[in-house]
Amino acid sequence: MGALDHLSNIFDCSTAHSKLKKRRPLQTVEIKIKMDCEGCERKVRRSVEGMKGVTSVEVSPKQNKLTVIGYVDPEKVVHRVAHRTGKKAELWPYVPYDVVAHPYAPGVYDKKAPAGYVRNTEDPQISQLARASSTEVRYTTAFSDENPAACVVM
Repeated sequence: MGALDHLSNIFDCSTAHSKLKKRRPLQTVEIKIKMDCEGCERKVRRSVEGMKGVTSVEVSPKQNKLTVIGYVDPEKVVHRVAHRTGKKAELWPYVPYDVVAHPYAPGVYDKKAPAGYVRNTEDPQISQLARASSTEVRYTTAFSDENPAACVVM
């Protein structure tokens, strides 16, 4: 039966040259882009509204954030926004501070981040700081050369 199935697929006229395309999954793409006024907001919104696969566009000018929902590629959306607006655009680099173990660690805390958000980093030194328990931190700082008043035995 294998050979007959193969031949029937070759000579099947019902498909009419249809290619099997994989459809992209529905995604939410968040982009950081600076918006100063309502004109910038309108320009950012219009840059992605006509894009193929976009179902919804939301602009938050206070957070300098653009949210695009649809069947799109995130890198293509960022490139299109940057090209059409002439502004620097990047994927949303922030996460809520509740998600991060040490939100005020150097490299994670960002003064430019919106309220309640910190920078999402994959730095190995910061992740080691996040893995350290509070007792480990207490013992390592107690005998530190940087803090000579912490231990009078030294």
